[in-house]
Amino acid sequence: MPASLRVLAVLLMAALILPARVVPAHTAAPVLIGFDGAYGVLNSTSAQAIERGIQVALDEINAGGGVLGGRPMTLVTRDNRSVPARGVFNIREFARTPDLVAVVGGRFSPVQLQELPVIHETGIILLDAWGSADGITAHGYRPSDTFRLSLRDSIGMPVMIEHAKRKGAQTIGLLLPNTGWGRSNLQAAVRYAAGVDRPELLEPQWYNWGEQDMLRHYRALTVAGADAIILVANDIEGGLLVRQLGAVDPGEWVPIISHWGVTGGHMVEESGPTLFALDFSMVQTFSLFRAEPEMRDRVMAVAQRLFGIGRIEDIASPVGFGQAYDLTHLLARAIDRAGTTDRAAVRDALEQLRDYRGLTGNYPRPFSPERHDALGQEQVFMARYRKDGVIVPSEEHGGSP
Repeated sequence: MPASLRVLAVLLMAALILPARVVPAHTAAPVLIGFDGAYGVLNSTSAQAIERGIQVALDEINAGGGVLGGRPMTLVTRDNRSVPARGVFNIREFARTPDLVAVVGGRFSPVQLQELPVIHETGIILLDAWGSADGITAHGYRPSDTFRLSLRDSIGMPVMIEHAKRKGAQTIGLLLPNTGWGRSNLQAAVRYAAGVDRPELLEPQWYNWGEQDMLRHYRALTVAGADAIILVANDIEGGLLVRQLGAVDPGEWVPIISHWGVTGGHMVEESGPTLFALDFSMVQTFSLFRAEPEMRDRVMAVAQRLFGIGRIEDIASPVGFGQAYDLTHLLARAIDRAGTTDRAAVRDALEQLRDYRGLTGNYPRPFSPERHDALGQEQVFMARYRKDGVIVPSEEHGGSP
C-alpha cells in the first residue's frame, strides 16, 4: 500500500475510535428588550443616556448568566423622533417580535400617551424611564401593561411649587406646552394649589413646540404679577427663553423653576451664559453624586469599558441613565420569576418583585397590582446647572458637589 494511503487509513481508524467532539447546534436564543427613543430630536441626550443605562445593566445581567437559565438579553432600538405616530408604529413592530418582552419608553410624554391603546391591545409591557405625564400609568386599562420608574407630574409639581415658595413667591405663573404633558402639569398644579393657602396660580400661558418667541409668554405672566415662573419645557424652548432673557434688563428676571425636560438635551449650549446669571433650577429624581458609592463605582466601571465614560460628570441626562438601568434589572428579575418570556406572566411578576437595591434607590416593593409607579415624592429634589454644565443638587438638597 502506498505511504499516502497508509496515512489516510490510520486517520480514518482514529476518527472511528476517538469520541466525536460535541458541537452545540446553536447558542441560547436571546431574550429581547426594546427601546422606543427620540434619537432623531435635535440635540437629544436623553435617548442616548437611556440606551447607555440599559446597556450597562444588560452587560451586568449577561455577565451573571443572563435570564431563564442562560439566555442572554439583547437590546433592540427604534427611533420615534418624538412623533407619536412613529411611536405607535414602533410599538406594533416591537409587539410582533418574538421573545421581545418589554419596551422602555423615553422622553416626550405625548408619545407614550398616544401609545397606550396599542400597548394594551398587543399586551406588550411599557417600562417608562423618563415620561412624567400622570396618564402614562394612571389610566383605565386593566390589566395595566405600563410601569414607571421615573418622575410623575403629580409628585414633581408640588416640589416645584414649594421651591418657588421658599424663594418668596406669592404668585406663580405657569408656562406650559400645548401637549398632554403640559395639561398633566396644569392638573397637578391646580390639584396641589387647592390644598394650600399660598401661592396664587395665574392663568397659564400656553406655547407650541417650535415656538419662535418665548419671551412674550414670560412677559405676559410677569405683567400679570408672577414673581416666579414654573416652566415646563424641553431644552429647545427653554434655551430660547433664556437667550431672550439675556437681551433684556435683568430687572425683568424672576426665578424660573423648570421641569426636567430641559435636561434631556444641550440646555447649556442652547441657553448661553445667561443661564448661570438667572435664578434657574429644575426638578430631578436622581443624581450620581448622591448614589451609593460602591454601586456607583461598579456601574461607572462598566460605563468606562463600554463607552469610555469614566467620570460621573460626563453622564449626560443622568435621570434617564439611572432609571433605565434599574428598570432593566427589574425586568430581568421579573422574567426569571415568571420563568418565561410570556408578557402577561412577566407583567404579573413585575407586580410581585421584592427588595430591589438599585442605583436610583432601594425599593422594598417597586410595583404592586394597584401601583405601577416605583418612585416616591421623597426622591424628588431640585437641582441646578453648575458653571461647567454639570447637573448638581441645589444647596437645599445636599449642596454643591
